Amino acid sequence: MDFTYSKYRYLLQTLKSSGYSFLTYENFCSSEFLPEKFVILRHDVDAKPENALMMASLEGRLGIKASYYFRFIPKTNQPDKIMSIAALGHEIGYQYEELSILKGDENKALLYFEEHLNYFRQFYPVRTICMHGSPLSKFDNRDLWKIYNYRDFGIVGEPYFDVDFNDVFYLTDTGRCWDGEKFSVRDKVKSAFSQSYHTTSDIIVAAKAGTLPSRMMITTHPQRWTDNIFEWSAEFVAQNLKNIVKRIIIRR
Repeated sequence: MDFTYSKYRYLLQTLKSSGYSFLTYENFCSSEFLPEKFVILRHDVDAKPENALMMASLEGRLGIKASYYFRFIPKTNQPDKIMSIAALGHEIGYQYEELSILKGDENKALLYFEEHLNYFRQFYPVRTICMHGSPLSKFDNRDLWKIYNYRDFGIVGEPYFDVDFNDVFYLTDTGRCWDGEKFSVRDKVKSAFSQSYHTTSDIIVAAKAGTLPSRMMITTHPQRWTDNIFEWSAEFVAQNLKNIVKRIIIRR
């Protein structure tokens, strides 16, 4: 079965044994010299922060640090989980969505962005952010930075602006697969890479064969990953329904 903690552990172990170093996104943005082979490990916590804590604990046991991006909404913003993940040595970032929530009001969105950013800085000195895709909204949260500059708030990186994805291969589990561009409204990038992988096992096989790109960003959504068969089945059904809706939105 894919999208289990067991499969995720095997992926990380395989990447480690294949010579990859693991970086938080903050590490990547602030490092003058980067390893020859690396993975920027990023998690967008859209829901179920308890699953994020499970992943963070698993990574901690393997000596791996990752970046966890939390939304401000109640189902992800749970201080005890955030503090526990930070205590394990992981980076905490802010997953912003003010422009979509406030229906395009840029001035109010900026005020709320600063307020929410300061809130998360109670738990960690947040230096990187990433947009929430908000697939049901006509507003792209990144458009806030067409008017304002996030660097004015001490932010050193936003991956959709500050990573060259022609140099860093992007893998995301959007759509509950690794080649889900057709299901993604905004979590996709322009890239010169031609490689494509459908399952986690496909990535593992490529790592063992030495055919994976040497510089990667891997993004997961922790609510998709579980060893509980009931939660796994519910997420499988829910994601298939979401994919249908997203494909309708994309075709419009």
